[in-house]
Amino acid sequence: MLLKPQGVALGMSSIKVEKQWQMVYRHDLVRDVLFDIFRRAGISAKKEAPVNFLTDPLEGRSTLRPADILVFGWVGGKHACVDLTGVSPLVGLGSSVFTVGQAALKAASGKVIKHEKACLDNQHVFIPFAFDTFGFLAPEAVDLLSRVQRVMHSNVMTPRSMDVVFKRLSFAIQKGVAAQLVARLPTISM
Repeated sequence: MLLKPQGVALGMSSIKVEKQWQMVYRHDLVRDVLFDIFRRAGISAKKEAPVNFLTDPLEGRSTLRPADILVFGWVGGKHACVDLTGVSPLVGLGSSVFTVGQAALKAASGKVIKHEKACLDNQHVFIPFAFDTFGFLAPEAVDLLSRVQRVMHSNVMTPRSMDVVFKRLSFAIQKGVAAQLVARLPTISM
């Protein structure tokens, strides 16, 4: 896990570490909120589940990469590996015309290419949960949240349960972005 650098002279490497720390915080915040939504809906899931097959051993990296959230018996009795990815919609803006959600859709398709076969080979389903910092959710994420919302509404049955899933997740994304912005503010010394 990357830690926020303390008292490091601002060089390129420390700026990179700082940016990575902020992105890890945003990712983990959204993951924790999504896991809490599953728990409150009565859906059996595990956070940071050690599935040990999401990384190809031929890549030379450890195969001990966990699923962000493992949802038990989600699709046809198979467990679902949910992999969260948060991206900036402004990535690659100079190279083409801006299209809403393009960065999140590209991230989701990249995750599918990278992990879906390994999940299927191990009798699991892979669900990419891609979002951008403007709040766009990839279709797989919307489908997942819609199903969770229906489960929550059938279990809880309050008027508030109809939209609480999307509102909580949207707030978590906004809070993560706000934390990134605040961390970038210059310090004022007196």
